[in-house]
Amino acid sequence: QTDENHFLNLSQLMGLLAQHGIDAERKSLYDDMEQLRQFGIDVEFVRGKSGGYHVPNRRFQLAELKLLVDSVQASKFITYKKSMELIKKLESLTSVHQARQLQRQVFVAGRVKAMNESVYYNVDQIHTAIGQNRQIGFRYFEYTVEKKRRYRHGGAQYRISPFALAWDDENYYMLGFDAQAGFLKHYRVDKMAEIQLLDAPREGNEQFQKLDMADYSRKVFSMFGGEEELVRLRFKDHLIGVVMDRFGKDVTIFRKEGGYFEIYTRVVLSSQFYGWIFALGDGARILSPETAVRGMMEQIRQARKCYEAEE
Repeated sequence: QTDENHFLNLSQLMGLLAQHGIDAERKSLYDDMEQLRQFGIDVEFVRGKSGGYHVPNRRFQLAELKLLVDSVQASKFITYKKSMELIKKLESLTSVHQARQLQRQVFVAGRVKAMNESVYYNVDQIHTAIGQNRQIGFRYFEYTVEKKRRYRHGGAQYRISPFALAWDDENYYMLGFDAQAGFLKHYRVDKMAEIQLLDAPREGNEQFQKLDMADYSRKVFSMFGGEEELVRLRFKDHLIGVVMDRFGKDVTIFRKEGGYFEIYTRVVLSSQFYGWIFALGDGARILSPETAVRGMMEQIRQARKCYEAEE
């Protein structure tokens, strides 16, 4: 009921306690306030006509809670229902007055959200498996045009050693080792179903230890697989912010004449990477290697072919 701008005097406190069936005297309330302070709650008394007791500081400041609410509503992998439940819990960490400001921050209804309600529990199961060094079994699905689940591999169970969770392009991914394939793979957490902890210990730790997760996220666009290549890219100067957002502020920039700059970076060649380049129009160009240039030209050719077929 209180914060740095809202107070309760003794009469108001006695009235609120009475609503809960508790009779309290002024002297006992003084003792209660002191007990709360000793317990670690920051109870202060402000003198003045409109003053009284209040809790000015909490574990989370209002600005921090707004940031957390923004993160929840922006997270595509959290369903609408779970988003609202989580935001309601965040509201309980501040006063009822400041909670109203959090409610004005909520714009969940029109956002694209995952349809898999079990994503919360999937994340918990994956963390448990990592902590206990165990493999997991699950079924993996995609959606049909009828918006129904279609399980991959005929619905057979995947057996994977989980090692990390990564948030990329508004989606949550699990990085795990597939012993049958012999290398690390990533899976959308909201497309995993019926996760089970298996008794078998994890495999692939050596491969995971060689992996730099931050570097991996920069190289892999939207977690689409493909061949990793060292590419040389040229951009117009006004795209420097876009490049730094994608590859980080430590990327080495080579200034060129005519308002251009170039970078060398390792990326996984995929349709998502080519799509990112294409979206930058004539401001971006792949210079090398030839395989990447040909891959880009093929993407453009396929897109053009699609529209020519319509004509």
